[in-house]
Amino acid sequence: MNILTTLTTRLPFFLVAAMVAISFPVFAQKQKQQDTHEYQLKNGLKIIVREDHRAPTVAHMVWYRAGSMDEVNGKTGVAHVLEHMMFKGTKNLKPGEFSKKVAEVGGRDNAFTSKDFTAYFQQIEKSHLSKMMALEADRMANLQISPEEFAKEIQVVMEERRLRTDDNSHAVVYEQLMAAAYANSPYRNPIIGWMDDLKNMTYQDALDWYNTWYAPNNAVMIVVGDVNPKEVLDLAEKYYGSIPSKSLPQRKSQIEIPQIGAKKIVVKVPAENADIHMAWKVPKLESGQLENVEPYALSVLSAILDGHANSRLNRKLVRDQRIANTVDASYDMAARGPQLFTISATPTKSSSLDGLEKNIRTILNEIKNKGVTDSELNRVKSQLLSSQIYKRDSVFAQAMEIGMSEMEGISWKYLNEILANVQKVTSKDIQSVVAKYFVDDQLTIAILDPQALDANKPSAKASTASGMRH
Repeated sequence: MNILTTLTTRLPFFLVAAMVAISFPVFAQKQKQQDTHEYQLKNGLKIIVREDHRAPTVAHMVWYRAGSMDEVNGKTGVAHVLEHMMFKGTKNLKPGEFSKKVAEVGGRDNAFTSKDFTAYFQQIEKSHLSKMMALEADRMANLQISPEEFAKEIQVVMEERRLRTDDNSHAVVYEQLMAAAYANSPYRNPIIGWMDDLKNMTYQDALDWYNTWYAPNNAVMIVVGDVNPKEVLDLAEKYYGSIPSKSLPQRKSQIEIPQIGAKKIVVKVPAENADIHMAWKVPKLESGQLENVEPYALSVLSAILDGHANSRLNRKLVRDQRIANTVDASYDMAARGPQLFTISATPTKSSSLDGLEKNIRTILNEIKNKGVTDSELNRVKSQLLSSQIYKRDSVFAQAMEIGMSEMEGISWKYLNEILANVQKVTSKDIQSVVAKYFVDDQLTIAILDPQALDANKPSAKASTASGMRH
């Protein structure tokens, strides 16, 4: 999910309608007045502090620009494995003690790995910020990975893969779709890694990853909440300032080669229902090219197709024609790597995958030929504006938005400009991107061919409910 672009907020219609009366320029000006400060320590650590004094709470995050896209063949999944190992002790802490110390002051902590980055966070009462910085700086500099702890944790990761991917038909199809759609981009590999790579991974692989990428000059520290920026900077200098920078490996461009024809795969896994996934190669938002209308048009198109209960896909395929049980569209506007625009659907028992695909294509052709209505555009733009306003009520959401933007190569300073550009999207802009990119030569289709379920095997939903930390 990309917080900048995915319209995940489902507000009641009267709230969305009320937001139409708010002019975007006024909102943008209010956002500019938010007290956000950016610094950089001598060791290269970027620090971003946003003041929000509505409650005595703070979100403290450290983001490393190292995700699964930076891995090499044979070691997929190591970024995620290292995320687990970051909780397994330092020169000063025993395994598990990090989270225990956060909990002792009433805080909560966790971490997450993506294709583009790995991030760690704590949410605490503001008086405990100093302690959180001391803890996070300690594991930035002093992590210890023992063969014994690694041997235990790699089993946890492999079980996580079994439960969340191997035993989940939709996850398997998505994994296969990515592997088929991308020819040479590292985005073709799963974040959790291929099972054979996990089985053959060693503690030295995780340690090498840590020593290579976990450095202040490859990280961004973000603090949002009831804080004084100068005091935060002083604390950062105290705890992070002495950590030496590292010589980082040269990052290759890894540009995906042009697709020269349609691709289609059939995935046979145990499942209750068939489904179809259609993925087109599309452009993303590039730093320095924020005026390019195409990513904004694709983002608005995604919300028009699947942004609310009365969206085109849901209205026509689920409610009116009743040929789909579920249908959705997805597009992330910003990322370090190439992007796809995906439409996925599950047919009803009385319909077919071929019929579903045909009707999806018909809806896209209607948009290409006739465009979208003013009411559709206004609804989506109002919804985006509403979600941004309500997002500002959460210090954690604000920190997430800043962090993801920074990791994807777009400064937080341009967030308002991005929102303003979305508001400028027209029906003609959407018609243009559909005509240009929604063509078969850019398309990969993955079909789930359901196989008989094992009645003795627990479902993925039941298994993941056991609550593994990461």
